[in-house]
Amino acid sequence: MTDTPTTQDAVFALLAAPETHGGQAVKRIDTHAASVFLAGERALKVKRAVKFPFLDYSTLAKRKRACEAELAVNRRAAPAIYRRVVAITRETDGRLALDGKGEPIEWAVEMRRFDERQTLDHLAAAGAIDPALADALAHSVAAAHADAEPADAVRWIAAIEGEIGDHADAFALRPELFPREASRDFVAASRAILARIRPLLLERGRAGFVRRIHGDLHLGNIVLLDHHPTLFDAIEFSEVIASGDVLYDLAFLLMDLVERDLRPAANSVFNRYLIEAARDENLDALAALPLFLAMRAAIRAKVTAARLERAKPDEQPAIARSARHYFDWAGKFIAPPPAIIVAVGGLSGTGKSALARALAPFLGPPPGAVVLRSDIERKTLFGRRELEPLTPAAYTPEVTARVYASLIDKARRAAAAGHAVVLDAVFAHPDERAQAARAAKAAGVPFLGLFLEADLATRVRRIGARVRDASDANADVARAQQAYDLGSVAWHRIDASETAETTLLRARAALA
Repeated sequence: MTDTPTTQDAVFALLAAPETHGGQAVKRIDTHAASVFLAGERALKVKRAVKFPFLDYSTLAKRKRACEAELAVNRRAAPAIYRRVVAITRETDGRLALDGKGEPIEWAVEMRRFDERQTLDHLAAAGAIDPALADALAHSVAAAHADAEPADAVRWIAAIEGEIGDHADAFALRPELFPREASRDFVAASRAILARIRPLLLERGRAGFVRRIHGDLHLGNIVLLDHHPTLFDAIEFSEVIASGDVLYDLAFLLMDLVERDLRPAANSVFNRYLIEAARDENLDALAALPLFLAMRAAIRAKVTAARLERAKPDEQPAIARSARHYFDWAGKFIAPPPAIIVAVGGLSGTGKSALARALAPFLGPPPGAVVLRSDIERKTLFGRRELEPLTPAAYTPEVTARVYASLIDKARRAAAAGHAVVLDAVFAHPDERAQAARAAKAAGVPFLGLFLEADLATRVRRIGARVRDASDANADVARAQQAYDLGSVAWHRIDASETAETTLLRARAALA
């Protein structure tokens, strides 16, 4: 509903006129809650005079507050985009003006216009989310979460409960899209998981993991700005919708990547986020990730289906397919495949890390396995960045024992939470290999050990070709490892002397 449709029509006509922008062409984009006008290097966003159960822009005063809130919320992550709140005024002669001196009759958020082709949804469609961009994306999200303020966990959990009920109602209205039995199963499973993890979520709240999040963190709300992934258009109209566990926020992005069949990118974002956040408690919280992913997909299914009411007849089949696609993914997320611990061992230069990265996206629940790498764990132990070299004192047997103990404990925690794990370390000693198997047994999940083998010349060549890698191993280390007494290796021994693709095929055969 609206209170000033005529006034807003006049405002929209003003902002759509090229002469308002110095003669520049204007592009208008409408959503259910806003109209955006793009001209030159500027964007102007006006809240539409509407009122929904979750959003109220029905009065001028409310729209002004919403514009001010949007500016405040988004300037943290995107100061280069969000500039100011500007008035549309009625001048003394009755004309409307942008940023005039008369009485304000509407308000807009003024932003720096960016290249819409650089939003992450467009880059994903073009296959342009490579490992470097995935890492940068995770870094941006982790930084935003680190800067976010704590929120009320009890209120947020209650909102999740309400959202599950909303899903049940919305799905029941469209049985042609959302089959009744599948809908009932989804809602029942969602409620069961929420009941099981409620103590975990409450503890997450007490520990500060429930925060004022972005709230709408899909690929279309992230833009590559000056070569940096920048989060924009965060939820400003509802403290409840914009609150939640940081992993619930991340889940929207991961869901968006997985449903687009970009599992390697999703897994890279996921693992880099865990490294950047540097909180082991996130491993225990992986028990909540299936519900978080399913909720995000279900919201997309529901919102997409709602578009059918306003869509033209020729648009409706594609919208219906998209809604059903999200619904199907919600069902997959809520009933994920079982966890497993896979350990990838081998001397330096055998290709352990490359294999771990290649296997991880397709193991266990989406978005794939947690990758725990000894090289990164060792750097973390000494408070160093991944690419900072360590001294020989960091490689004593005592330190190495601490590194393996930490890796094994993290693997057990993640697997106990229902998530898959890939351990990436040399595993030169029988006791280290035995520890990995015991971690899987303690977590109640299957275990598979893979031990990669390659000749010295191949290993030395590969080590020499490394660029920007966490490993400190060099050719001298590779030669020294030739003298290792590996003991009896009961793991699957994989010939890794050929290409990475061939090694991957052999590893998958062992997994099968």
